[in-house]
Amino acid sequence: MKIMFVSLGCDKNLVDTEMMLGMLSEKGYSFTDDENEADIAVVNTCCFIGDAKEESINQLLALGEKKTTGNLKGLIATGCLAQRYAKEIREDIPEVDVIVGTNAIDQIVQAIEDVNLHKKTDLLRDINEVPIFGKKRIVTAGGYYAYLKIAEGCDKHCTYCIIPKVRGNYRSVPMDTLVEEAKALAEQGIKELILVAQETTLYGVDLYGEKKLPELLKKLCAIPKLYWIRILYCYPEEITDELIQVIKDEKKICHYLDIPIQHASDTILRKMGRKTSNSDLRNIIGTLRKEIPDICLRTTLIAGFPGETQEDHEQVMEFIDEMRFDRLGVFTYSPEENTPAAEFPNQIEEDQKEEWQGELMELQQEIAFDKAADMIGWEGYVMIEGKVADENVFVGRTYKDAPNVDGLVFVSSDEEFLSGDFVKIKVTGSYEYDLIGEVLT
Repeated sequence: MKIMFVSLGCDKNLVDTEMMLGMLSEKGYSFTDDENEADIAVVNTCCFIGDAKEESINQLLALGEKKTTGNLKGLIATGCLAQRYAKEIREDIPEVDVIVGTNAIDQIVQAIEDVNLHKKTDLLRDINEVPIFGKKRIVTAGGYYAYLKIAEGCDKHCTYCIIPKVRGNYRSVPMDTLVEEAKALAEQGIKELILVAQETTLYGVDLYGEKKLPELLKKLCAIPKLYWIRILYCYPEEITDELIQVIKDEKKICHYLDIPIQHASDTILRKMGRKTSNSDLRNIIGTLRKEIPDICLRTTLIAGFPGETQEDHEQVMEFIDEMRFDRLGVFTYSPEENTPAAEFPNQIEEDQKEEWQGELMELQQEIAFDKAADMIGWEGYVMIEGKVADENVFVGRTYKDAPNVDGLVFVSSDEEFLSGDFVKIKVTGSYEYDLIGEVLT
């Protein structure tokens, strides 16, 4: 019995996929990446924005067709789309045999058994129950990094976001469980641990009555075989002086923060239900750069939110030009069913959204290229991730580069390095988003 997994969407979804793989491996199942070899396919779906929803549906339809034209015997839908649209999937994609909700991934073994018994079942559970944690994982990220999901769900209820309705309220994973999971990952050879949640900065408030991310970070830094710890998805209003101090003091924590701001116009921020103003954002960014001068800041923006005007857009352009983020991504606004923003008046035309998105990305490209050029002369460690075929050139990442979303460093050397090695280099050049370096003794 060979099972194929397709994991779509965010890195938090990937952690769920890895836990399901671990649970199935303990039962003796084997896995394949080839849809022509698979007996059962599992699609861990996403529905965060329209494009993600479409990708998930298309993947289910394509694999559903393999049940008649190929060897596939069963199809399982898991993840956010499965949770949110279970009824619609049942009606419109009958090729799906079993539906597994976001808070029921521990029933994946049951799902496989139901497929083998030719049962059509929906394995759904209250999304606000205790999150699934502490399961064996098969790390699929590649290389020597892994994601550690420290919480499930979200309490923010931004007006554009569906996550609380498919992932539930904010629920932290107990600290001892996370430390044990991190130790197990380190024993497997993981050297970089990347903390993720819908919002990492609020970790612990539900379990311990206060923010416990600083304490968790200290405990993770004490694990000997971990070298880098990276923090993603820090809501700016929740960043505390204590957190900044821990990032400064602990040598293993990368001076890198992902702080999604979404916009910079006070009018739009209020409509989004965000808890920060333009002034608040300037203050926290200023504090971070003052306290940690070499910090790398990544953010995301939404272009074309309902009611956005040219003046609002120009405020964002001005803000980005002044703040000069190291990394930045821009999404066009996607109206999601059952979110307040989808019913707001003055919805923006798609071509206008794309125009504003393009202008923001063009501005950020100039900033990013300048930032890369500014790195020339920098000396520090990179993690080697591979080698260019038939050349003595290795590919690595600096502390400023999260995997799969940021830049790379190309290092020429006659020495042989292995993936996962940390090598001290000097940056000698830049090309667009990427860097060129040489090995230091």
